[in-house]
Amino acid sequence: MNCKTEATGRRRAGRRSVRWTSAVAAGTILLVLAAACTSSAPKKSAPNPNALGFPRSTTLYTSGTAYAPPSNWNPFNLGNFATGTQGLVYEPLFLYDPIKNAYDPWLATKGSWSGSTYTMQIRNGVKWSDGQPLTGADVAYTINLARTNKSDPYSSNVATVQSATASGNTVTVTFSGTPGYSEWQDYLWKAPVVPQHIWSKLSPTAQITGANKNPVGSGPMLLDTYNATEVAYKTNPGWWGISQLNLSFKFKYLVDVVNSSNNVELSALTAGQIDWSNNFLPGINELVSGLNGNAGYGFKTYYPKVPYMLSANTVWLEPNTAKAPMNNVNFRKALAYAINPKQIVTAVYGGIAAPANPTGLLPNLNSYIDQGVLSKYGFKYDPALAKHYLALSGYKGQAITLEVPDGWTDWMAGIQVISSELAAVGIKCTPTFPQYAARTSDLTGGNYDLALDNNAQLDSTPWSYFQRVYNLPIAKQQTAQLNWERFSSPADWKLVQEAGTTPVADTAKLHSIYSQLEQDFLQQVPQIPVWYNGAWFQGSTKYWSSYPATETSDQNTPVMWGGYLGAMTTVYALAALQPTPQTGQ
Repeated sequence: MNCKTEATGRRRAGRRSVRWTSAVAAGTILLVLAAACTSSAPKKSAPNPNALGFPRSTTLYTSGTAYAPPSNWNPFNLGNFATGTQGLVYEPLFLYDPIKNAYDPWLATKGSWSGSTYTMQIRNGVKWSDGQPLTGADVAYTINLARTNKSDPYSSNVATVQSATASGNTVTVTFSGTPGYSEWQDYLWKAPVVPQHIWSKLSPTAQITGANKNPVGSGPMLLDTYNATEVAYKTNPGWWGISQLNLSFKFKYLVDVVNSSNNVELSALTAGQIDWSNNFLPGINELVSGLNGNAGYGFKTYYPKVPYMLSANTVWLEPNTAKAPMNNVNFRKALAYAINPKQIVTAVYGGIAAPANPTGLLPNLNSYIDQGVLSKYGFKYDPALAKHYLALSGYKGQAITLEVPDGWTDWMAGIQVISSELAAVGIKCTPTFPQYAARTSDLTGGNYDLALDNNAQLDSTPWSYFQRVYNLPIAKQQTAQLNWERFSSPADWKLVQEAGTTPVADTAKLHSIYSQLEQDFLQQVPQIPVWYNGAWFQGSTKYWSSYPATETSDQNTPVMWGGYLGAMTTVYALAALQPTPQTGQ
């Protein structure tokens, strides 16, 4: 919401009016395309005479990821690049499969540690879309770029890298001192590889923030056209995955439409104007299940019944622990026991989201959860215990506020439920709805009492989750989406750092560290996990079928958000789509 990809976390995270961030722009599905450009050869944008010429039978329309006009295809310009920049145009070294909690070779076919050196083999036969070969030199260059250009969003992932060198398609990465194993593991599946022959000619600023409107990538699609309301890609006939993985898209074009309001998005889906929606659509459970007479749309969700959606990120009730009474652990425990996540999931989401585990770790990380610790220290809805801890806290009845951004209708409804539950145990809480920018300023500056937040995005280990909770030092402005609750525990921050420098193969030590962090989290309650936001996905079968779902062999991530499409298994899901036979054809 934040793999950080931090800036794109909001777009990816799956909110209705955000998102992996931005302003809502209304628009219809088929509009005149005002500008054109190609990713295979640089040329100036020009009006497209075939603006309405995308054949419906060979075009996949997606939406729910972009909230501003597409204008940037720089994979390092997180939060600003257009949908498809990562995943369709640029690719990572490995893909992370959150369903299997495993890594798939991608641009790299293998990698291994030897002491403080990591060696990987880069796939042979890969070409950039301008025809030049992608080699180990490009990979080494990209790693070193992150190491030397501190504006690179992946620079923190290579903080302990000393150098990256290439010999043919073998890349050797050496680390200084103890490697940051967890940081580097994240780099392998989150960071895109860029062409050295292009990026090396850019200024340091342009390398990270330039618009890159003629992108040269290695991925399955090429930039075709774009305008203020949509971006269109066409399949790349030279993509390496066709011959090496037997993967191919059955559609020729993919058009991503700038997200609009819930009603407009739902109308576009029911009309068959959108095929694949990653927008939050309230009531989709009724359309899928046939409740209240709704049937016949042929919509698909990842799960065929509750909770319908994969869990994408953890929604916390975030207390400002620098202020009273939130600085009192018994008050925070009172909050935790006063809230009923099941009520929010039912009343607000209609079952398309899931209650959070008290640790807040997402279901893909269940193997890391110490069930003994959870059983002994975990909390659940219990108003009597909430009143008990409230009395211990010495709470004097002072009023506090709970804020979410205006327009996030599900969260706005959620805090109404929470405020009512807090009032039932004697806590005076007033919901407030500042604009998104003001709300973010409140959290980063520590000018709030309680807030809902979802910094904890889907990741391959618990490391980034606890990094978000315990990161030190605490600055006056916490701008990196780390420790916005301002909780100070040097011992736990030391544990997080220890986990980060523990080899990923040392599972026994890692589980021991994470067990202690889970115990401390449940006893300290620096955050209160409430529910899991879904990886919102709705597929219309009017033109396309074989969407990813648990009841089929295709259990891949059905999400076009940047951190999923560009790093997880969405490309497999796209390749599995089949055209739906049309009546009369």
